[in-house]
Amino acid sequence: MRFAFKTSPQNTTWEAMLDVWRAADDIEVFESGWTSDHFHPTHTSSPADPRLEGWITLTALAQATRRLRMGTLVTGIHYRHPAVLANMTATLDLISGGRLELGLGAGWNEQESGAYGIELGTPRQRSNRFEEACEVLIGLLSPQETTTFKGNYYELTDARCNPKPVQQPHPPICIGGSGEKRTLRTAARFAQHWNFDTGTPEQFSRARDVLHEHCADIGRDPAEILLSGQVQFTGDPAETAATAVALHAAGAELAIVYLRPPYTPAVLEPVARALSELC
Repeated sequence: MRFAFKTSPQNTTWEAMLDVWRAADDIEVFESGWTSDHFHPTHTSSPADPRLEGWITLTALAQATRRLRMGTLVTGIHYRHPAVLANMTATLDLISGGRLELGLGAGWNEQESGAYGIELGTPRQRSNRFEEACEVLIGLLSPQETTTFKGNYYELTDARCNPKPVQQPHPPICIGGSGEKRTLRTAARFAQHWNFDTGTPEQFSRARDVLHEHCADIGRDPAEILLSGQVQFTGDPAETAATAVALHAAGAELAIVYLRPPYTPAVLEPVARALSELC
């Protein structure tokens, strides 16, 4: 099994995140690090908790590390026009030396979207917009010189994204979510990596099976899609490793250990040791 870690840039400081990522860069058990992409606090009782912007944070972390692959779990597609996001992606892939993974989701946070006046839409509209955005991103990031696209949400005419990313035909797309009718179908079409949020091994297995059914429907080999799941760090490295083992038994290939603030590099070595011993 493979391992990664996640630090949401929320209720923390830049210095604390930087310390954790620099330390993890020297621990080979962790192949990648992940942030999240929101503007208001999530999963917290206090709406006043501070939150750093995810992509700016990730860009700075790319400069502070040399080995770790990196990405957001995940970028809400409605926050930024996909043509803008494509240019951000290409630039960060260049800055990181080809270490970026493009984490994408349809968006869900009604409170945050409403506060900023960003249209979220109905679940159906979110899913339709998400599929269009994936097509736009792949077109702009691919080696082709220009992209023309006409959909219900986005329209491009001879649009350019130059320079292109290091990774071709584009950085791996990681789609997060477990919606059986649409999200997993979109992952089957576009993803090289599917991420399951925290949940039980049984829930993971169910979502994986549905993803594979969608792959069969379009004639895609499911082995082309890396399967990952997030594992909450409970404060007990052995307990966290045991959860990762159970997820692996259910079919996950990559366990992403979701650290909680206050962030400190001191937790990394014990977690890495427990993971190495059990997995």
